[in-house]
Order: sequence, then structure tokens, then C-alpha cells
Amino acid sequence: MTEGQIYKIHSDFYYIDDGQNTHECKIREVLKKQKEKILVGDFVEFDNGVITKIIPRKNFIKRPSVANIDQIIVVSALKEPDLDLHQLNRYIALAKYYNIKTVLCFNKEDLKWDKHLKDKIKKIYEPLEYKIVYTSATEHKGIKNFEKLLEGKTSVLCGNSGVGKSSLVNAINPNLNLRTKEVSEKTQRGTHTTRHCEIIKINDTSRIVDTPGFSNVKFDFILPANVDSLFLDIAKFKDECKYSDCLHINEDGCNVLNNIDRIDPTRYESYLSFIDEAKEYKERIKYEGKKEEHSKKFVNNKHIAKISDKKRQSARNTLKQNLYKGIEYENE
Repeated sequence: MTEGQIYKIHSDFYYIDDGQNTHECKIREVLKKQKEKILVGDFVEFDNGVITKIIPRKNFIKRPSVANIDQIIVVSALKEPDLDLHQLNRYIALAKYYNIKTVLCFNKEDLKWDKHLKDKIKKIYEPLEYKIVYTSATEHKGIKNFEKLLEGKTSVLCGNSGVGKSSLVNAINPNLNLRTKEVSEKTQRGTHTTRHCEIIKINDTSRIVDTPGFSNVKFDFILPANVDSLFLDIAKFKDECKYSDCLHINEDGCNVLNNIDRIDPTRYESYLSFIDEAKEYKERIKYEGKKEEHSKKFVNNKHIAKISDKKRQSARNTLKQNLYKGIEYENE
């Protein structure tokens, strides 16, 4: 039995790197019946071209689907397209939801951009303890620092199309020659050039996951009460709120609102946007009845065994029966 990591999936074929060679494999029928989805980044056991076992993941991202990541590097352009702090907050919150280390990279430093932005970035994100790097893929500025961030890790690059993710990778290793496209002058947006997830070796120790992008990230999968946990600068005030289910919008006795001047306006605006999306989710599961009972619950990128209400009630009934039997026995 050999162990390796899946670096690409195409149709029903899984491509595995065992550290020395690559292998094209199919999945064992029993795994198909278990409906356990295999992701790029999964470590597996295989034999004679057949995957027989999925090794438990340390983490994963649902969309795009990738597992066993060391860090997410959020790449933003300082210009062309203009820096979008709300979109940046969206990516940061997603990484926080999956409990994955996050690094912030600001690319295209060679263009004419508002230098006051650097002070704003420092003021907002340094107190949140995010590592920050500035780069220019075209002029090779900051590339050594960027390369050092990748060293010995499997990193996912995320960010809007056109911010220069592929250009940064090409700057480190030109032999990879990843496809790039220019930003449209009309829309100020780029075009996704990647069609599937694939782990790419940058050098002997570093890997990046080339993904189709994160442009459709929306917080329509969590409840409103859980959104504040995705914002470190908001969560640190919430314990002193008058109500435990406070959404920090207009509630009486809200400690977050009492400290609103200590939270950057763009961060709070992003929080309110995510709350609206989460409310849509809450309404949907309320009226469509789509809330499902799962055997496991997902907390901080870990699946924890969950006892169903039916089994929990059954256990209570058994406990009561044994208790009554004991009382009857003592009265005899």
C-alpha cells in the first residue's frame, strides 16, 4: 500500500504524487458508496491504480474544494483594479471560518496608487496580526519576501481576477508559465484563467494551489449570530453585550456599538453585509425546511460527533426506565 497526495482531479481520474512519482488512479467502489468526496490536497492510500483509503484531513475549503492547506494568501491589487477592502474582508472572514492562517499580499506596487492606502492598510490589518507583504510581479519588487512566505508550505492564493496571482507565481518560477490576462479597461476586472484546482510545485519545498477563484464567496451558509466570530475586531467586544444573541446593529446595551469608534468603518460595513446574507440563509431554512440533521457538526474546521435528537431522547428514556426500576426494586 502506498501513500500520496492528490494534486489534480480530472473526470473520474485522480492524480497522486507520492513524493517520487505521479500516479493516475481510480477510486475504490466501496468509497463511492460511502459518498465521501475526495478533494485536491487529500492524502490517500492506493494500490495498483486504485484509491483504497482517505487519510483524515487537517482542514479543507468547500468552494473551491481543496484540503490540507497550510495558509491562505489573499492577493489584492493596489491599482487596476482598485483596492476593494470589502472584498478583502470577505476573503479574510472566509479563512477565519475555516480556521486557516491568513497572509495579506498587496500587488502592483509599481503602478501609480494612493500612497495613503498603505497607512490605511497598516491601521486596519496590522492590529489584527495579519502578516502583510507588498509586491510588484512586473518589476520583481517584494518577490523574495513573497517567496519566503511560501517556503515549506502548501498555500492557496485567493483574490479577485486580475490582481496578479498567476503573475506572482510566474515571477518566482518562470518555467511554470501560468496563463495570465490583462484587466479590462471598461470593467476594471480580470478574467479567470484557471478552470480547476491543482497543486503546483513552485520549488522543492513550496506548493501553491491554483484554483478557479473565490469570486462568488457569500455568507449564506451560517446563521447571523455566528457572523461576529469571523471579525476579531468585533468579537473582542461582544462578551460585554447585554444580550448573548446581540447582532450589534441597534440593540440596547451593545458593547460593540459602544466601542464603534475603535472599529474601522469598512470592517463594520462588511460585517453588516454578511449579516444580511446570513439572514437570508436563516429565512431560507426556516420556510423551506432545508435544515438537515447531521451525524457530525463542523466547528473550526473539525468534524465533531453529534448525537441526534432522536438518540438523545432514547438515552433519556432508558435512563428514566432504569431509575424507575431501581425505585420499584427498593420498594419491594
